[in-house]
Amino acid sequence: MSLKSFFNSKIVKKSGKIVGADELKNTIKEIIKSEDKNKPYSDLEIVKLLDKEGFSIARRTVAKYREQLDLPVARLRKEI
Repeated sequence: MSLKSFFNSKIVKKSGKIVGADELKNTIKEIIKSEDKNKPYSDLEIVKLLDKEGFSIARRTVAKYREQLDLPVARLRKEI
């Protein structure tokens, strides 16, 4: 059993509300699902959209969760 399994992933929103990492992952998934497929969002643009929703996280965190959700980078999500 890994040491990480003893800790819960939680995120503190700007409002002070504590949410699980699953809520953040779902929000990232919804942002990507609703994006313009001809001009998909970069991880940095996703960070800016999450900031508007009260999440204050780093770009590398978005990249980590996007990879965990098996969602490709923006250039691979682009439809021609």
